[in-house]
Amino acid sequence: MSTISTEDLIIKAIEARELSYSPYSHFQVGAALEAADGTVYTGCNIENMGFAPTICAERTACAKAVSEGHHEFTRIVVVGSAKGPITAFCSPCGMCREFLCEFCERDFQIILAISPTEYKTYTLDELYPLTEKPVFDTDDPFKGAFGGK
Repeated sequence: MSTISTEDLIIKAIEARELSYSPYSHFQVGAALEAADGTVYTGCNIENMGFAPTICAERTACAKAVSEGHHEFTRIVVVGSAKGPITAFCSPCGMCREFLCEFCERDFQIILAISPTEYKTYTLDELYPLTEKPVFDTDDPFKGAFGGK
């Protein structure tokens, strides 16, 4: 149940972008994730000198939500660009798309925005097609995981 307009959700993502810790790439990303109950969680990218420990804005928002007990989501807004005005659409990386697959349905909305009035909406299925959650055997969690035998 959405309790916030798309435009206001975009504004929250833009505000989250301002909190980005990106001293290496200078590429600032913000995200605003809406839980099924209407609660909104924001996140920004947090870089690390070692690069691998860097966390994207989308995963930051999702981790905050999951750590507070939310596991169902309706949509996320992603904004990002080099420091300064947002001039192009920024799409979630592959790792973020996979992370969202863990918690979101195929029709989950991913909104890529430049401003509150300029945005594009995609489904998770459109941006990350042909992906299924693994099916685990209840007696042996590793039997059948990810199509294994």
